[in-house]
Amino acid sequence: MSMRSLPLVTLLISGSALALPPLPEPVSNNAVASATVRGKTYVISMMGIGPGKTSQDLHNKVWVHTVGEFGWSSMPDVPSQSRLAGRVAANAVALNNNFFVFGGYSIDRQGNRTTSAESYRFNPVTQRYNRVNPIPVPVDDSLALTYQDRYIYLIGGWSDDGAVNLVQVFDNFTQQWSQASPMPGRATWGLAGALVEDTIVFCDGVGLNYQSGERVKATEPACYQGKINPRNALRIQWQPIPHPTGQARFRMAAIDTQVDGEPVAAFIGGSQTFYHFDGSNEQGKKAEPEANVWLYAPKKQQWLEAKPTTAVMDLQGLVKVNDQIYSIGGMLADQVVTPQVIPHAIERAK
Repeated sequence: MSMRSLPLVTLLISGSALALPPLPEPVSNNAVASATVRGKTYVISMMGIGPGKTSQDLHNKVWVHTVGEFGWSSMPDVPSQSRLAGRVAANAVALNNNFFVFGGYSIDRQGNRTTSAESYRFNPVTQRYNRVNPIPVPVDDSLALTYQDRYIYLIGGWSDDGAVNLVQVFDNFTQQWSQASPMPGRATWGLAGALVEDTIVFCDGVGLNYQSGERVKATEPACYQGKINPRNALRIQWQPIPHPTGQARFRMAAIDTQVDGEPVAAFIGGSQTFYHFDGSNEQGKKAEPEANVWLYAPKKQQWLEAKPTTAVMDLQGLVKVNDQIYSIGGMLADQVVTPQVIPHAIERAK
């Protein structure tokens, strides 16, 4: 069966079968997250790019699925103080019964790329947005993680003219931004990572090399882990860890989970080819998605062999519902933008 004709995904909750339906329309490079509020679990998709994959296909659309109910509900568009028609490569996280969305970039009719500093909090119950303080250094294609039900980390990313190695931290108690210990190694964007207990694990993305006075964009096969000081969330003790394959990926996604009782960071999807929003690189080479899963156990400080899953790329996050991991939208083989909510079974290779 082709991915284009996948049936509804079902999972069993309390003995009854519930469906996680496809999105109302195909979308890729969308910000996704899930949250449980007042006993209801919400899954959200915010902004992204449609199947035409041109600058005119960027949008600010938002859909929410309430687990146990039918279909997706259209929500008010993500607002824009600068009147951006749409954004991709933004980040969404769930924190304290709300969704937060940060950054991303827009493309105008002339092909100019602009990184956004705009940040919003969205309440899925009231369906209202509130502005939060803008990101001090605007970023897109960064890594967003939450900690202690209070802090949101934005790690790395691209900011208009180059990659940044910043770890920008939003404190939801004070509503203020601070800078944490910067990310080690080369600054990258399109990286992926997860927070496993109090340890951040991230890998790859794309960085800038300088050759003959010119900047060259190249994938960066590098992984790191950073232990957060529980008494000072701005202090992170970073260290390099071996790369699982030596082949970097761009716009994969990661999430914390458990495998055989071991807390791990699970890395899914992405492409070995750096590409623009249309799925092709500057030389016209088309990117293809990866199926192999990487698992890293911070306590053991080792990579675990895993079974492959459905190949998908152009992800800005994963969601977990009742311990089942899903990607929402993205690109399949041949750069096909999909509406599918794809389950990814995380299993160790025997």
